Amino acid sequence: MSTTLAASSHAQSLAASASSTDSFETAEIQVSVVMPCLNEARTVAACILQARAAQDSRQYRGEIIIADNGSTDGSQSIAEAAGARVIHIPERGYGSALRGGIAAARGVYVVMGDSDCSYDFGEIPHFVDKLREGYDLVMGNRFAGEIKPGAMPWHHRYIGNPVLSGIGRLLFWSECRDFHCGLRALRREMIDSLGLRCKGMEFASEMVIKMTEAQGRIGEIPITLSPDGRDHPPHLRSVRDGMRHLQTMLMLFVNRRFRTLIPLFGVRPARFWSPKPPVGNPAILRRCVTESNPYIVEVRSNQ
Repeated sequence: MSTTLAASSHAQSLAASASSTDSFETAEIQVSVVMPCLNEARTVAACILQARAAQDSRQYRGEIIIADNGSTDGSQSIAEAAGARVIHIPERGYGSALRGGIAAARGVYVVMGDSDCSYDFGEIPHFVDKLREGYDLVMGNRFAGEIKPGAMPWHHRYIGNPVLSGIGRLLFWSECRDFHCGLRALRREMIDSLGLRCKGMEFASEMVIKMTEAQGRIGEIPITLSPDGRDHPPHLRSVRDGMRHLQTMLMLFVNRRFRTLIPLFGVRPARFWSPKPPVGNPAILRRCVTESNPYIVEVRSNQ
């Protein structure tokens, strides 16, 4: 019986991979490259040219999207001159920019990476090859590849990233070893079903967790991280963003465990858990939503 099930599962995987290959071959746009951008005038053109060269090397029918998050240094005009399509994202945040850019993408596969020259967009074909093997999300792994001197602060390399990725692996049984790598690729068709909501840097963790929860196939590729080419401080704030990553992981974990309470306490869960409980009459269904905290909880009384 188990052999039959395994064979059936393998056959379904092969069928899905074949279907994806067919859609890829016939798609008008095969690969979309999305780069979030906030005042990256110094590096954005180089990233676009590198991504275009990678697409051309495999003759992909592709596009490059710059998800601009309110740049004031002329990044938009530089990106357009380099041949990219610029999407203006008024809501600030790394996650907001990527969500907006991905929503505008028309490719079968979406590759995303920072526009600060810290990632090598020449790796795009390797990510696409992995997706065509049947993976739903392909993550770059900086720790399995190379981290060049000066590319990552020591406390990120030896404390922040390993600890947060370890927590994510433990809580969600994920095989991903680098939750926060900015160079990654996924099937465009998977985006809507994941229900991604986070606005900040924690978007990186949310994507991996929700893909894991959806039982999507996640693969990894060793990559190289280089020092960025910015002439201004990075947008990442170690303590603030680290805490947001941790909060997102814990919220999603509690929400998943919360579902097991339904038969016992008559509690109806929503997609997220909120640390701010409803107030007032508990007999009325209430919802807590704040702009700063997108986590939601719905509670219904047993009365």
